[in-house]
Amino acid sequence: MHDQRLLREQPELLREGMRRRGVLDSLAPTLDRAESLERERRSLIRAVEERKSARNAATQEVARRKKAREDAEEPVVRSRALGEEIALLEAELATTEGALDAILLELPNLTLPEVPEGGEAANTVVREWGTPRTATAVRPHWEVGAALGILDLERGTKLAGSGFIAFRGAGARLVRALMNFMLDLHAREHGYDETWVPFVANAATMRGTGQLPKFADDMYGLDGGDLWLIPTAEVPLTNLYRDEIIDGDRLPMRFVAYSPCFRREAGSHGKDTRGLLRVHEFDKVELVWYTTPEESAERHEELTRHAEAVLQRLGLPYRVLLLASGDTGFASAKTYDLEVWAPGVEKWLEVSSSSTCTDFQARRASIRYRPAPREKPRLVHTMNASGLAFPRTIIAILEHYQNADGTVTVPEVLRPYLGTDVLK
Repeated sequence: MHDQRLLREQPELLREGMRRRGVLDSLAPTLDRAESLERERRSLIRAVEERKSARNAATQEVARRKKAREDAEEPVVRSRALGEEIALLEAELATTEGALDAILLELPNLTLPEVPEGGEAANTVVREWGTPRTATAVRPHWEVGAALGILDLERGTKLAGSGFIAFRGAGARLVRALMNFMLDLHAREHGYDETWVPFVANAATMRGTGQLPKFADDMYGLDGGDLWLIPTAEVPLTNLYRDEIIDGDRLPMRFVAYSPCFRREAGSHGKDTRGLLRVHEFDKVELVWYTTPEESAERHEELTRHAEAVLQRLGLPYRVLLLASGDTGFASAKTYDLEVWAPGVEKWLEVSSSSTCTDFQARRASIRYRPAPREKPRLVHTMNASGLAFPRTIIAILEHYQNADGTVTVPEVLRPYLGTDVLK
């Protein structure tokens, strides 16, 4: 969420940010309305303050006259009339502020200056790791998984519909192995606070990270209550300290959690739907940081390296993309995508987005820190990354490590968790 001062002091900066994202044309009327509401809000505040000052003067006049045993009827009537005016103006002010907040909740974050301008075609590869396997004689993961009996796509669809997967036998153990490996790596070696969070969240929590109101159609709401299935553990992790003030010496704070993730992905029908490429429920380990504005840029690079470390330990070739402004997520100011190479489908597949959200989420969720005793609280900077998402990681393992005899070699770091060197 944006600071209202932008509308008052730097409206051109907000418009430039929307232009860089490629949404200014569609949002121009909304921004015009927001600036008008901000002017109206300030006018109403002044009117309320003027009448409160006049009412205070009338109240003092009443007290003076009563003390002097004079008739106080006129200032009493005046004070009562001013009170009624104040009540009407404050109601109008509340309506205006509600309308303004509703607009601000719909505006995406401003991207940082180093983010390249443009759409998906302007995304930039900043580094690569490993040697991608050639596609010669490599089968896609859905064939390998079905042959090994570890992916049951047909029965997953029967149970819940298209986009839901059943893992069987060693496949189920592979999911559990990935969870334990990633949690151990991030908690023990990278110093994250391991957390187990609810897999549902209320509307306030969803608003805090930017899922509501804009992306309601992409999520699963639970009927009869103010609860939603979470699309990522980023949502509850980021909101852990919502409406709280943190002691500055506790920063940075970093959290790691496993969760299933639920996403309708409205409008994505027909896009990479085969096998595990695009599913409505999947497992993921998520990383979230709170940090200070001064350390934000450095911490984002560190967070990204922690996500990369998972791919390096698994021995999976990958590349890191800096996303362009038009391809950057709603709440993000800068995003790196980690894409792993899957030779069976011959695609680079995103397995993590590492995003810094600056103070955008913290303002929505009122997450602040006090730099030192008696100093004024400031908004934290939040950032998050998948560390990693499981389905496409599993795709890469099955396609990168498959053997000519139909077996799949297990990455060395997963062998202690799976209890085997090979899936067969």
